[in-house]
Formats: sequence, C-alpha cells, structure tokens
Amino acid sequence: MTVTTPRAALTPAGAEAPGNLAAQLAALAERRAWTGRPAFHQRHRRWTHGEVHDLAARTAGVLAEHGVGPGDRVLLALPDSVAWVTAFLAVARLGAVAVLVNPGLTPPDLEFTAEDSEPLLCLTGAGLGDRFPRRVRLGADRLAELTRDAPPTVLAHQVDAHTPLYIQYTSGTTGRPKPVVHGHGDPKAYHDLIARRLLRLTPDDVTLSLAHLFSAYGFGNAFVFPLFSGSSAVLADRRPDPAAVDELVARHRVTLLYAVPAQYAALVEERADGHEACFASVRAAVSSGEHLPAELARRVTALLGAPVLEQLGSTEAGHAFCANGVDDNRPGTVGRPVPGYEVEVRDPAGNAVPDGEEGELWVRGPTVTPGYPNRAEETGRALVGGWLCTRDRARREPDGTFTHLGRADDLETVGGIAVSPLGVEELLRTHPAVREVAVAAVTDHHGAPRLRAFVVPVTPIPVGLEADLICLAREHLAAPEVPRGVSFVPSLPRTPTGRIRRHLVRRGAW
Repeated sequence: MTVTTPRAALTPAGAEAPGNLAAQLAALAERRAWTGRPAFHQRHRRWTHGEVHDLAARTAGVLAEHGVGPGDRVLLALPDSVAWVTAFLAVARLGAVAVLVNPGLTPPDLEFTAEDSEPLLCLTGAGLGDRFPRRVRLGADRLAELTRDAPPTVLAHQVDAHTPLYIQYTSGTTGRPKPVVHGHGDPKAYHDLIARRLLRLTPDDVTLSLAHLFSAYGFGNAFVFPLFSGSSAVLADRRPDPAAVDELVARHRVTLLYAVPAQYAALVEERADGHEACFASVRAAVSSGEHLPAELARRVTALLGAPVLEQLGSTEAGHAFCANGVDDNRPGTVGRPVPGYEVEVRDPAGNAVPDGEEGELWVRGPTVTPGYPNRAEETGRALVGGWLCTRDRARREPDGTFTHLGRADDLETVGGIAVSPLGVEELLRTHPAVREVAVAAVTDHHGAPRLRAFVVPVTPIPVGLEADLICLAREHLAAPEVPRGVSFVPSLPRTPTGRIRRHLVRRGAW
C-alpha cells in the first residue's frame, strides 16, 4: 500500500506544530489548563490529560529508536487502553501513519491487514506474539518498560491538515475490508462539528463507548472527543456485558453513552420498562451502526431516562455525517446533515430524488476520504466528483431530516421482487420470544431464493414459535415479505462494530 506523506521540518517538543494532531492536543491541554483533569479511566486507575501527553511524547521516543519516522506505518493491534491512546499519539507526533486493527480478528484477517498495509512496526497486545511472523513486532508490555525510562524530548513532525494520520479498514459487511486514510485535520472536524455543536460536550462530561477505538465510531467517541473537549472517557479492554455497563456508568458517573442497536437491545433485555438508578448521570445516549427500531429506542429511553440520538456515519467519512443533537432530536430519523456536510438521496442514475422518495445516500464534506489506496476501481465506484456513495438507502423527509432504510446491499430479491429485510426484522422482533433476528434470501435445494428468518430466541424456546412468527408476518406484511421458514440460531454473525454480516446470513450458515 502506498500512502504518501510530505517530508517537512521538525519542531521541538513543546513548540507549536499547528498541523500535528499530537502537538495540537498537548498545546490545547496546556492552554485550557486541562493537564490536571481526568482524561481516561481504566480499571481503577485515572489518567490526566497531562499524563497522557507526557507518556505519548515518551512513547514517541521509543518508536523513533525502533526506526519509525515520517510516513512510516505502524500497526496498532492493541485492546482499548491508555497504551492504545498514547501509542496513537506517539505515531502522530512522529508524522507516521497508524493502522488501526481489531486485535480480535482471526489470524487470516490479521495477516491480510498486515500484508495490505505493509507496516514498518506492529504494536501488539497479549496473545498476538505469533500473529505477525514476517513483521517487526513490539509487545505492549515491552513498550511500556521502554517508555518508563524514555525522556519526553521527541520532536514533533510538522505536517498539514491533509497529511495522512491513520488508516482504518471498512467493516467488511459485504466482503473484504478496504483501507481508508484520514489526515491530521480530520479529528478536529469530528469534534467541532459533532461533539461540540451537536452533543454539547464540556470538560465535565464522562463518556462510555461500547464501540472500540479501532472503529470509526469508537475512535471519535472515546479518543477524539475527550482530548479535544477536556472531558474524560472510560476505557474497557473487553466489551462490557450489561451488568458491567451498569457498574461502569454508576462508578464513573457517565454522562454520554455510545453503542450500536444490538448492544442497546442487550442492555434492555429482561428489564422492566422503567428508569434504572445506575443511569441517573446519563444525559444522552447515541446510537449508530445500524437502524434503531422504534420500539427499542422507546425502551432504551425509558431505561436511561435520557434521549437516544440516532446518527449515521461511515469509515470513509471518519465519523457521523448525519446526526441528531441534544437540541434537535427527531426519533425515528438519523437527523439532519452534520454542519459542513452535504447529503443527497439519489436514484440509480445518480439524480437527486424528491423528498419522500427512497434512494441511495450520497455525502460530500470536509472529512470524506479521497479514495482507497491502490484500489482505483473501487474508488471510482464509490467516489464521484468528491461525492461518496455510501450504499445506504434513505429517504429525505419534508423537515430536512433523513430516515435510514438500511444498506443497498441488504435488499433481497425474491421472485423477482426486491424486499427490504429491515421491516420484516422489526416486526418479528416485537414477538416477546425473539431476542435478535436477521432475514435473508437463502437459496433452497432447487436453486431458488427463499426468504428465511434467522432468530436468536429467548430460552427455553416456546412451542410453536416458528408457526407464530410466520403467522405474525402474514398478518402484517405483503406476501413477498413473509419468510418461508425460520431457523433458530445461538447468535448472528456481526462485524466488530456490531453490524450484521449479511453476506454470511445469505449462506444460511456461519
């Protein structure tokens, strides 16, 4: 993979390097007197903004001693932790490019990412020592040992807003993930346009994001927003279960909760529709990643005693480009375009459609990637004249908000008719015995596509549940939308960011 980084002058640590994200954040903390304020909570330890930036500068010195310099790529396969945060800032300070990787990927997927991104160095967490045999690797424990004795005198590389800062890979809902490059100026835009303007973040806020730092959603929520706002975030090296979420929110007095619909569904499962005392500090929750069903949104709002703000974003845009805010929340929609972004609904020919009509969502804005490195054909399909085809299906409402109707890739063709599975899934999810559901057209033994519902049921499975679900569908849906069968499964295949892997569901087994 080729990612070009301009060579520029080096600036002494502590001096202004206005384009460099790490230097910019360190200077901001000093200027706003945030250095003594908490930045991250991990386990039972609190790290201040000053400690984070000091440790990042020390870590940069260690990486420099390992040969990392401007334009080099450093793969981060670390769990959510202060080590992840300081490693990212260290890479940024050196003018290098961080490759953000899910450490929980399978060995073949980790190998693909390493081969595709060609990192100079891999920073890895526990248990990953043998996953990058052909790459230079430095374990997190060893990095911490070396950092303790390193002086914070590393130079900050001078860059501009468009200099590559990090690479994230798309979620892979439809196949092989693609690399997306973002520059040093993009994180500030995420904060200024979303955290500050729409979520009204202040230094007193405390964030808990159930989306991991390696994802676009979690990167903004738990890394960018706290460091730019002087607030703090709770980090968990493993995704917490509902009981752990309750405990973390109560212990740290969390004010902003971020999750995907499946995680919210787990949070409300088997609870009465009433406010829980542990969520008394929460002032707002944000949902992204997939469509949030209306009934689930109602139950989450009742549980938290706070509004749920649905938004829509993508790896290519870096974060949300359409979002509700604390001052303007329209439940059932993903809100209005984030200030600075243009959003259009278009037909297959690329023409804008009138309000109320469905189509594909296109977006243009300050953080939209210019393309996928070394993938000219895929770039040409996704980006046209600066506009990104998101492959999301949507409808613009007369009031200027947008309703998300799923992915264009989600549409199923049954008997020559295009069927959206979202409405079917939302209906079946209303049955009290259904925990989760995914609907797809699965090829039968005759080679014909048949609509099938894959249901994660409550246990024990009630007698006659399959017949009940098909009867429910017949009562409320058009004939092509009625599943021809139901399969009960222990779980659904999901990406690390919580989205259903539709291409696996269509196989009928995973």
